[in-house]
Amino acid sequence: MDYLKTVVPSQLVAERGSNLVVINPGSANIRIGLASQDTPFNIPHCIARYTNQVPKRNVQDQMLNSQTTTAQHMEREKAYDIIASLLKIPFLDEEVAHDSFPRKMGRVDGYNPQSSRRETAFTWTDVYEKEPISSLASGSSTNEGSTTNSLGVFEDTNSMGPLSSKPKFRQFICGEEALKISPTEPYCLRRPIRRGHLNISQHYPMQQVFEDLHAIWEWILTDKLHIPHVERIMYSAILVVPETFDNREIKEILTLVLRDLRFSSAVVHQEGLAAVFGNGLSTACVVNLGAQVTSVICIEDGVALPITEKTLPFGGEDIARCLLWTQRHHQTWPQIRTDILTKPIDLLMLNRLKETYCEIKEGELDAVAVVHSYEDGMPAGSHKTRLTALNVPPMGLFYPMLLVPDVYPPPPRSWLVLLIKCNWFAHKQQVVTFDTFGVVYITRFNDHEDMLEDTWHMEFPRRSDVSDGLYPSMNIGLPMWDSYPVFAARPKKEEKVGLAEAITSSILSTGSLHTFFLLFTIGGVGLTGGIIPAVEERVLLAIPSNEAIDTVEVLQSRTDPNLVSWKGGVSLDKPLNHECQNDWEDNSHLTNLKKCEK
Repeated sequence: MDYLKTVVPSQLVAERGSNLVVINPGSANIRIGLASQDTPFNIPHCIARYTNQVPKRNVQDQMLNSQTTTAQHMEREKAYDIIASLLKIPFLDEEVAHDSFPRKMGRVDGYNPQSSRRETAFTWTDVYEKEPISSLASGSSTNEGSTTNSLGVFEDTNSMGPLSSKPKFRQFICGEEALKISPTEPYCLRRPIRRGHLNISQHYPMQQVFEDLHAIWEWILTDKLHIPHVERIMYSAILVVPETFDNREIKEILTLVLRDLRFSSAVVHQEGLAAVFGNGLSTACVVNLGAQVTSVICIEDGVALPITEKTLPFGGEDIARCLLWTQRHHQTWPQIRTDILTKPIDLLMLNRLKETYCEIKEGELDAVAVVHSYEDGMPAGSHKTRLTALNVPPMGLFYPMLLVPDVYPPPPRSWLVLLIKCNWFAHKQQVVTFDTFGVVYITRFNDHEDMLEDTWHMEFPRRSDVSDGLYPSMNIGLPMWDSYPVFAARPKKEEKVGLAEAITSSILSTGSLHTFFLLFTIGGVGLTGGIIPAVEERVLLAIPSNEAIDTVEVLQSRTDPNLVSWKGGVSLDKPLNHECQNDWEDNSHLTNLKKCEK
């Protein structure tokens, strides 16, 4: 134990890296791998489950999407014209008089060099279990891998052998395969994390969210990392969580890791803090450009400053959606049925087009590209077309009215009451909080002081419009909870401003503007061409004139922006002492409630 308290992190990773699993969950993707690995698995954070529900929904939460209102549509067109003026391109309704070619036709002189990348079409996922070689092989491979379990809904009870049995659907499918399932197949896609929070709603009950999280992570650990459940007790977990998570969500994720996935111990780090140390810095303003949410937070001398935290409700997927809207408005999109809400494979295609062609630069930016259509299980169709105004969608980061994100209502506050009801006895009244170093505390519920929250003591009365019957399996029938006040963390406030204003506001709130000239972006959107000069220019313009600042410098990440937080989680790890190791007894409660020391 003395050795574990004195060993340096690099030595620990070298010696114990094969027993440390670093987990960085996000809304669209999860990055997970052993600390000894150079790069983690970067897997879409979703699961498709077999369903016989009628009528069938292709996506579990598709009913939560709101349609663009007339006012939002007018604001979007206004934002487009503002951007067009800045980029020196025609306004939205202007015709290009000198262009004698219809916009639907590709031109050789408009070909973008980036389009040399292979534009191969996606193929539909095979949703059937692989047929066993023999009946003996079938019996011996029943428990081989989570994704090979079957509901057996088409099993022929009169069959004389495996040759006469009909194909069986896989019970669930995870990762990218889940996004490429044909809409005609009996599957429903679920995303347990959405817009930076657990995706709990009337359409997606809390129990299902946690069951799906468990299934996805268990599948990755078993099939990708090859860590069987019985050996999990020999591993420790490093959780790198987004700043958007509140304390209740972190607590439940930690419960999942320790109780259900059976890790012997776990430590929690903040994503922004991990990103700073992953780049060898101690002070910076961290901008996390994610797929569905953008967050900004300042780190000073290795300490996260909660007052500087800003959350913007848009990300890379919204830029891809804007790309589709722009092409349809200019009539450059082929006459195909592209529906990113009910056909996730279309979103995959749009994300790839966005990553290949979109960049921020002045002047007209067109490109000849191959657009694919995916129709109800048919092979993908290819359509060569000329895309236009490719520099407009990424500018939505600075003019969010252009993006018009889909609205996902926040979960009812009553789900916090349900969490307390479910875990009051089982978890001995624990909550998870962060200290100023981003290290997790596990304390009793009554000790509800959070050192990273300015206004912790906020009461949220029980909602009368949502009954416990919404989650029947969660109601344990305790009348004492009917009038129990919920003490929850300060809700994460979403800012209705652009990226430059959010960064400037975050830095100014520290009171020491000169300290935070360092800035770097993490997340896949940070790879967009021209985004760094655009951020530098617009942040400098947003700084008040009374501040003597004439230079804003954006430091690019030293590693892949998609993986920088995961890398930082490895470098931040410290040995977990005996007090921090949480031993679960009977899968019901923690026996140690000590601080996990940094």
